[in-house]
Amino acid sequence: MSLSISRRSLLRGAAAVSGAGLLRLAARGQSSNGRRALALIGDRYHNADYIQVALNKMFEGQGVTVDYTIDYRRLSRSLLSNYQLFLCLRDGMIWPNGYLGPDAYTSYEQGLENREDFPEAKSQNWLTEEQAGALKEFVSAGNGFYSLHNNSHVSLSSPTYRDVMGGAYIGHPPLRPFKVHVVNQSHPITQGLTDFVVNDEQHYVHYDKDRKYILLEAENLDGLKYENLGAKSIAGWAYDYGRGRVVFTSPGHTIHALWVPEYFKLQRRAVQWLLKEI
Repeated sequence: MSLSISRRSLLRGAAAVSGAGLLRLAARGQSSNGRRALALIGDRYHNADYIQVALNKMFEGQGVTVDYTIDYRRLSRSLLSNYQLFLCLRDGMIWPNGYLGPDAYTSYEQGLENREDFPEAKSQNWLTEEQAGALKEFVSAGNGFYSLHNNSHVSLSSPTYRDVMGGAYIGHPPLRPFKVHVVNQSHPITQGLTDFVVNDEQHYVHYDKDRKYILLEAENLDGLKYENLGAKSIAGWAYDYGRGRVVFTSPGHTIHALWVPEYFKLQRRAVQWLLKEI
């Protein structure tokens, strides 16, 4: 992976983005048409470093200037007004009282000698209804929204956000291999792409829109299920929302998952479709 980033370009963008807590990276092949994307990434369970590295490669050569942030508080109408695409790969939780570690699915804390000194980890939602309304206006006005992986969890915080994003998180089993079927090959995003296997969290989601917009379906070929929801789950969709467009794809818990070749192509196509280039 190679990014064309000079000291001059970083300094030139610093004044515009530093006040918003953003890191700007201009991908190689950036065009002069001013296309810009804002990526809100990272949470307790998903390190922003691997997400940024993965997305840098995905955006490379697409001619899009990408601003990255982990500061969910900055999401607003005024910030979004600078962009044509908003991408989000993070859940809806913050932890004001802290937590013992990044992985909630282990019991290592039981061995701590001073376990009682740690606060009880309890999450809170970060999304405000004003932020959700800002996203709705942003997409309705003709812009793009790419919701990735666990971002479906944010929909649990707001009916408005859920209406734009298209569904809401249910849960997932541990990392395991599953196959992602391309169920609609006539869409510009998936045309010519083939099914692929990924070792990832198989996310199960409620899907609220018309089934004709579904692009992907995940299936555990060993027949392993999640709770009572079976071995299959909806894994991706795309539709118009107002004058804008929305895409959701569920794989993405690891950089390996994001870089599975067919899925990598799909992500790049998703960006092009959201920017109305295809």
